[in-house]
Amino acid sequence: MKAVRFHEHGGPEVLKYEDAPDPQIQANEVLVRVKAATLNHLDIWLRMGVRSWKLAMPHIVGSDVAGEVDEVGSLVTQVKTGDRVLLCPGISCGLCDACARGLDSACRGYTLFGVMVDGGYAEYVRSPERNVIPIPGDLSFDEAAAVPLVFLTAWHMLFTRAQLKPGEDVLVIGAGSGVGSAAIQIAKHAGARVIAVAGADSKLEKARALGADFVINHAKQDIAEEVRRITDKRGVDVVFEHVGAPVWEACFESLATYGRLVTCGTTGGEEVKLNMRLLYGRQRTILGSFMGGKWELLEALKLIGRRELKPVIDSTFPLKDAAAAQRKMESREFFGKILLRP
Repeated sequence: MKAVRFHEHGGPEVLKYEDAPDPQIQANEVLVRVKAATLNHLDIWLRMGVRSWKLAMPHIVGSDVAGEVDEVGSLVTQVKTGDRVLLCPGISCGLCDACARGLDSACRGYTLFGVMVDGGYAEYVRSPERNVIPIPGDLSFDEAAAVPLVFLTAWHMLFTRAQLKPGEDVLVIGAGSGVGSAAIQIAKHAGARVIAVAGADSKLEKARALGADFVINHAKQDIAEEVRRITDKRGVDVVFEHVGAPVWEACFESLATYGRLVTCGTTGGEEVKLNMRLLYGRQRTILGSFMGGKWELLEALKLIGRRELKPVIDSTFPLKDAAAAQRKMESREFFGKILLRP
């Protein structure tokens, strides 16, 4: 098969479109012919190198995959050849206490497609049967590929971790990202008032179209001051954050008393300062979040299949141009998901 692999860590230039061995499935696995895959910042971090993850080389990244079942193992019972499917991006053992409680990402063996196993930057990918999910409704392969990681992450952050309630105020940082565009929709559907933050007016117009009630251009406006103005000095109940250092202080200052800040990433830097007096004095909560359980993705997919939530696609590249697609992601000149087609 054709795939995009890297043989060493580095910049986009290390991505090579080349021949790779066809995946060989085991009895409990499924072979999927990839019709569409989408990019995540995780792909870039892995390409550059993550200290805690020693990847087998050459390596294929890509956690978001949609396609058609090409082959099934002898023990597979719920999937058949020709099915239109997407893949739950997180792979867990399915047997431990964490998995039994639906806390897949707390499994000690947890990984994702494209991390410790090859991912979707290829013509074929092998998957455990339990990760294969029928594409709901009339979603196209492109739309289905734009769903898994960002909607699972946003759902877990807002509901499981931050316990979002109807009527609350939510500040969404990075509204132009895949996870930000998902969070705006999920929070609005849940009955929250949404304040979206981005660095370009064009992105903020799109955020409004997704349901944001207010928008803040962080390149022109002070985030915390605008939040105080919008909320009549009260602050927001939930901050949805995945950038880290550049916006941390503004996010923390934007919290109301009893407010919750939930974060799932550090695309801008991981070292932050924390005012402990304001943490305990205002009884605020800081929550870490990482992926989520398959059941949460299934809940999101119910709404997506009914077109009550929608995947947002920015642009599409042929698989051979994966390096160009990653350069676009690094430029931050996009809104929603960047797509690859084999």
